[in-house]
Amino acid sequence: MLRKFWLLFAQACTLVLALLFVVATLRPDLLPRVEGPDNVVLLQQASAPAPATPAASAGEGSTTFAEGAKRAMPSVVNIETSKELRGRSGLPDDVLRRYFPDLSDRLPRRATSLGSGVIMASDGYVLTNYHVVEGADDIQLVLADGRRVDAKLRGSDPETDLAVLKTDVPDLPAIMLGSLERVQVGDPVLAIGNPFGFGNTVTAGIVSALGRQSLGISRYEDFIQTDAAINPGNSGGALVDARGNLIGINSTIYSRSGGSLGIGFAIPVTIAKDVLAQIIERGEVTRGWFGVEPQDIDGEIAKVLSLDRPDGVMIRNVVRGGPADRAGVQARDVVIDIEGRPTRNTPALLSRIASLPPGSHAKVTLVRDGKLLAVDVVVGRRPKAS
Repeated sequence: MLRKFWLLFAQACTLVLALLFVVATLRPDLLPRVEGPDNVVLLQQASAPAPATPAASAGEGSTTFAEGAKRAMPSVVNIETSKELRGRSGLPDDVLRRYFPDLSDRLPRRATSLGSGVIMASDGYVLTNYHVVEGADDIQLVLADGRRVDAKLRGSDPETDLAVLKTDVPDLPAIMLGSLERVQVGDPVLAIGNPFGFGNTVTAGIVSALGRQSLGISRYEDFIQTDAAINPGNSGGALVDARGNLIGINSTIYSRSGGSLGIGFAIPVTIAKDVLAQIIERGEVTRGWFGVEPQDIDGEIAKVLSLDRPDGVMIRNVVRGGPADRAGVQARDVVIDIEGRPTRNTPALLSRIASLPPGSHAKVTLVRDGKLLAVDVVVGRRPKAS
């Protein structure tokens, strides 16, 4: 009897596990997400690659992004911020400005602005651009269902232009995360945000380029470029693939008129996840630091240093007593790679260093006087930007 009962129990467990495997593979969004320990948030990761083209619509020969938009839009919020201003400029009362200038300087005024954000976890964590909430003392989120809720700034990272907000509203519709490794130039994408305060709006386009750097937008740049229209107010919104999985956070546009010209940039989901995790865990973002001043190598510098080709990054200066100095790195050394990953230009070098955990050891390959050298650098913690 006991043996028969055990056999039935084993068969039932096998059946349940098989069912969970099928659901987790085909429809992971149907499974509940369980919170981990304190300061640990579990994110929803898409388990299957996005299709190269959007799903076919009912009309023959036409296509639609409706399914991807439907999945992602509930996770995109409008952000309304305000902050107190002081000073004479912009006072609405001309008489007060003219006859009581000293008093007008002391009267507080408020400036408001609009932006967008993405719900990253159902317990109220929202990711947006730092410039959307910079200096704000009042932040409100307008959810896709029309609810208006208060939010607080949990932490920010100006060097990637990202910020994390927290609201106490439970069971929010968190977005599904995509994989940047599956994204290719030419893939269809949707930009979702709140342009001009109209409410959630979807624009469509393709991935125009990957790994855009040296744009002067932020210190650590590795942007996705897209021709999906990103207009004022879209900042902090979602760039998603055809299935509605998040691949980037809309950040900025290149424009001479203030409107979209088909050149927009989004922060990759890989950077966004790392910043989110660090802010939730520690309240700030920490990065590796070598204490070097890098410079890109052009043809003239390559000739002076007797290099075969302008590859790598030259070290112009080394901070005395810093990690690189203690490891023996010298000015005019050329860094070829860090931990086996090439450093072809200054942005790549800074990103490699920043990604290293402070206190860890990093093998750095150098060229000095035409000879290859390998040095071991004990990674320091990058000082906070002043």
